[in-house]
Amino acid sequence: MTAPDTSASVVRLDGPWTHRDVAANGARFHIAELGDGPLVLLLHGFPQFWWAWRHQLTALADAGFRAVAMDLRGVGGSDRTPRGYDPANLALDITGVVRSLGEPDAALVGHDLGGYLAWTAAVMRPKLVRRLAVASMPHPRRWRSAMLRDVKQSAASSYIWGFQRPWLPERQLTADGGALVGRLLRDWSGPRLPEDEAVATYRRAMTIPSTAHCSIEPYRWMVRSLARPDGFQFNRRMRRPVRVPTLHLHGSLDPVMRTRSAAGSGEYVEAPYRWRLFDGLGHFPHEEDPVAFSTELINWLKDPEPDR
Repeated sequence: MTAPDTSASVVRLDGPWTHRDVAANGARFHIAELGDGPLVLLLHGFPQFWWAWRHQLTALADAGFRAVAMDLRGVGGSDRTPRGYDPANLALDITGVVRSLGEPDAALVGHDLGGYLAWTAAVMRPKLVRRLAVASMPHPRRWRSAMLRDVKQSAASSYIWGFQRPWLPERQLTADGGALVGRLLRDWSGPRLPEDEAVATYRRAMTIPSTAHCSIEPYRWMVRSLARPDGFQFNRRMRRPVRVPTLHLHGSLDPVMRTRSAAGSGEYVEAPYRWRLFDGLGHFPHEEDPVAFSTELINWLKDPEPDR
């Protein structure tokens, strides 16, 4: 395994949180943590890193939780390993971090790819997942079905098909100081566009050596495995229902993950399931309207008997 070749200032951004590294599942993971109380582990999506949860870290800590945002394998300040980017292994990274933090379990909060992995972790290691909250991502079986059977969803996710080409996507993501990252962040957002400073932060993080490649690898597995035995095995594995209270959050204007694709994931949950659609928000509801997102999340986390 190799550590990222960059100055820590790109990833270890200042704030009220504390930065450190933890070992899990044969790799080293960078985390930012704040607060004391029940653990809430925050999982970022593409094309971002832990900093996507900066608003929720402070909100959750103020609400009495131990909030931890981790960089997924190959991204931010975590190790870039040559392999291990299939969802089963990435989910074990997440549950391994829960163990390394000395906690019996965690509420997992995942966005985009982080949401896909949160669904997976809740199925694979249910004893380590206390609650599940997913934004902008359907259940993996629902995602597979939508990508294969819904022409509109397949078109909306054209970037994922484009990732299947060798090397070119990496070059495109890092060209001109990560300019494509900025375009994706703006194109995928609703009317509330990200601030220029935030865009610049994500662009810098993507240009850390090997980050673009490691960011794309999970999507390559997700598509290339559709017709492979390991993909069939994973899809069968995900038939097992989620048995923890689940909050499903989605922006009504999300252009890359259609509401129709995400809705209906509750059929894979045998526990209280709450669907929340944010009107007027796009693919990044936690950043586009952090107050509304954090309020919804915290109220649900504190609800002793979340409704179905």
